[in-house]
Amino acid sequence: MSLTRHDVEKIAHLARLSITEQEMPVYVSSLSSIVSFVDELSRAETAGVQPMAHPLEGQHQRLRPDVPTESDHHEKYQVIAPAVAAGLYVVPRVIE
Repeated sequence: MSLTRHDVEKIAHLARLSITEQEMPVYVSSLSSIVSFVDELSRAETAGVQPMAHPLEGQHQRLRPDVPTESDHHEKYQVIAPAVAAGLYVVPRVIE
């Protein structure tokens, strides 16, 4: 799949990116090649492939122990808050 200049302009608008006229051909080419590569990957046969935790057999992810490293200070912080209810900060409503 190849992206057009119009497609890249829409993507840039949605991402709030400013792309100059000189940069536009580079973005069109680069993004088209990325989309083509992803399309090629989606055609790969993966029906019989088992999910792996690590790409190298016998390797495992080293994990740190799941223990708290900091104490709970929420009460200390909420004392200075303007409004608190049920342990939560109360903020002014901004959407009617």
